[in-house]
Amino acid sequence: MQPVQLLHVENIIDRKDYIPRQRLNFRVQVADFAYEKEVDILWAGEDEVWHVLPASYHSHITDELEIWFAYTDFALTYAKPIPGNIEFAVRYRVKGKEYWDKQNGRNYRIAADTGVLPNPKYPILNLYHQKTLHHMQKNYPVTVAVHKSLEAAQVNVVWTDDEWQTINTTPCSTKLDFWNKAYHSNARNPNHYGYGIWQAHLQIGRAHRIQYAVESDSSQDHLWDPGYGNRYEASRGPFKVLALNLHCYQEKNQDEKFNRIVKMISDYDVDVICFQEVGENFNDARGDRNSNSAKIIRDRLATHYYLFTDWAHIGFERYCEGCAILSKHKFSFQDSGYVSPTQDIYDINSRKIVMAQIDVPYLGLINIYSVHLSWWDSGFPEQFENLRQWVADKHSEGVVASLICGDFNIPAGSQGYELIVDSREFEDEFLKATRPHLFHRVFNERAEGWQQELANDGRIDYIFMRTGSRLRVTSAEFIFSDFDYGRVSDHRACYAEFEPD
Repeated sequence: MQPVQLLHVENIIDRKDYIPRQRLNFRVQVADFAYEKEVDILWAGEDEVWHVLPASYHSHITDELEIWFAYTDFALTYAKPIPGNIEFAVRYRVKGKEYWDKQNGRNYRIAADTGVLPNPKYPILNLYHQKTLHHMQKNYPVTVAVHKSLEAAQVNVVWTDDEWQTINTTPCSTKLDFWNKAYHSNARNPNHYGYGIWQAHLQIGRAHRIQYAVESDSSQDHLWDPGYGNRYEASRGPFKVLALNLHCYQEKNQDEKFNRIVKMISDYDVDVICFQEVGENFNDARGDRNSNSAKIIRDRLATHYYLFTDWAHIGFERYCEGCAILSKHKFSFQDSGYVSPTQDIYDINSRKIVMAQIDVPYLGLINIYSVHLSWWDSGFPEQFENLRQWVADKHSEGVVASLICGDFNIPAGSQGYELIVDSREFEDEFLKATRPHLFHRVFNERAEGWQQELANDGRIDYIFMRTGSRLRVTSAEFIFSDFDYGRVSDHRACYAEFEPD
């Protein structure tokens, strides 16, 4: 395995704006020898002054290979010319060692305003792979460099949006004025290095993920672009869910902890948050919206979140205490209701659940329930049965998934947890993501003695998904410990990511 190699370099003079700008763009492949690494481009223009340009991580190709990008640009001024023709080499430093790609010790060279130059090893190369599909994106561009030696009669993108169960073929086209239309550049197509640019636009509609490969057809040969093991992938990203008990204003440095929660939600770009023990001032049972802890968190977020909250009983003798749902996606409808026999606001075992149906772009309708139930001896079995029936009634054919998230007050492996397992209607998504073998023993095999295997688990906060839902958990973790954002409650947050199943 070659530790580092250039994939392509681009040298363009962009004349679209009033002042011409020279743009240099480098794409590099490195072997993933360690997490800590440095990738640089050492380059010089016609003034023969050498510069160091740091590259940034872009994506993994495989478990062993990564893609890194480096970019810089220069405006033409009276005082300083643009770099013009450049020569360069690629340096990779990792684990105390240094590796170079200098094109057999001679350095790479590319003339000013000539377009793109792939590594000579690649007569066909996909240039600008973007791994993220944007929120409203329905068109995915693919740009391919093809060397004239292939004598390509046609270049195609072969792609799928259902894991290759069905296959689409979209032909690429090539235009002589490609660089002029893109940048008002004087680069020719094909350029004087013999590389021509071909483009296709895949009509992906509402697809959540696409996979594709690039091929060249000629009378002499049929060749696949070698990148990513002949397979590229782009996705809209996972659906992210967080459940956290806020501890109803019982925390020291409460305001600072609200800020930490805001930072975590922003850093992770969470789609839906289910809060329990959401507190607001009692105010003679009228509540006080402005002191609602979920609203305070929502109002500090830079991204807009919809909020639905309702309270169930008096908490800690001075607060209206209840549950809340925050969502980046608009509510189709929302509801709340007691699942406990008692609805006395002075009884701590009066338990009200809030739910919302959200329409997640490119996934569909998802029912979310923010749950705070009583302990087993204080009413859990009846409360869970009422919740189970509610979820079943709302889970229509058009619903992709139903998630019940929050503080269930039953330890993993306990009698209450066993009741959920025996219902065969819900599955523990954290367990499925983090301990799949044990999940299989508990939820699929119902293996003898599984309760003991969860005896030291310690969880009472869960994200359960209704059996038959059309989502698949891809990862899960607990957050807000001494090892990440710090403690913000007497509970940790349960976090999970999902993709279409």
